[in-house]
Amino acid sequence: MAEYINIRGQNIEVVASDPANPTLGQIWYNSTSNTLKGGGVTTAGTWATGNTMNTSSGHVAAAGTQTATLAFGGGLYNATQGTTESYDGSSWTNLPATLNLPRRLGGGTGTTTAALIFGGAPGNQNNTNATESYNGSTWTSVNTLNTARNTPSNAGTQTSALAFGGGDPVKADTESWNGTSWTSVNALNNARANLGGCGTQTAALAFGGNPGTNPQAATESWNGTSWTAVNSLNTARESLKGCGIQSAALAFGGYTGTATGATELWDGTSWTSSPTSMSTARYSLGGTGSQTAGLAIAGSPSPTGITEEFTGPGVPQTKTVTVS
Repeated sequence: MAEYINIRGQNIEVVASDPANPTLGQIWYNSTSNTLKGGGVTTAGTWATGNTMNTSSGHVAAAGTQTATLAFGGGLYNATQGTTESYDGSSWTNLPATLNLPRRLGGGTGTTTAALIFGGAPGNQNNTNATESYNGSTWTSVNTLNTARNTPSNAGTQTSALAFGGGDPVKADTESWNGTSWTSVNALNNARANLGGCGTQTAALAFGGNPGTNPQAATESWNGTSWTAVNSLNTARESLKGCGIQSAALAFGGYTGTATGATELWDGTSWTSSPTSMSTARYSLGGTGSQTAGLAIAGSPSPTGITEEFTGPGVPQTKTVTVS
């Protein structure tokens, strides 16, 4: 039998605790746990439940990453809220800042210190074009969308954003934000509300949604000038959420006729269904992060504050070597 030292040309390191950032294929012996361990990667995505929000909500908007997220607005039907909460990867904190226009169904993007909310439905109104900018402490009303809408999807940052689609009635309109004002640009090929989206102002992805009849699976890619139809989701759905970039995206949750926790990964060409779904099926949820580190926030049909964290395939991890 070949020995490790002859294969790798080195001895197995003996350590009292596991390395903080092991490399793929690295092997060591943990003298504290008396186990042989190695550095590997996750082969399938998994969801883990985190601490819940302080305020249960549906239709919430969000910005940030899995470990630094801002959630704002939300509500259900005519009951809207303007609250803002921050997540540090462990727990949620209520912030003193409130939206100038409390709303649900708004689009949100940015970071925990530089966020943007646009569109949505305030009170018993069907939609709004109101836009607000967050500087880390307060929300400020800024120039409005050219087309009022609820459920717009979003991509980009606080100073370089993209708003597309939306509802009441269903829209294909796309607008580009330069930090000061919105400019109408080329529309989606397929008008729809309650769609998912992610990416940047010049490289975005739009998927799922409802054109006014039933949930759909259509996906479109944005190159900074126009939208192009690409491969569809495996599961048609609306009121879903997405995160990531145009070439590596995550789609999760939504409504297929009932709430779903189904998760799909996009590799720049096609969608692959994840073998694991969210623990709590829901729609009209918030979401932030990346394909390998996503965050699902709140949702419906009953307002909830449940938070779930996604760890995608290909993420470094420590594995214990066993003998069978």
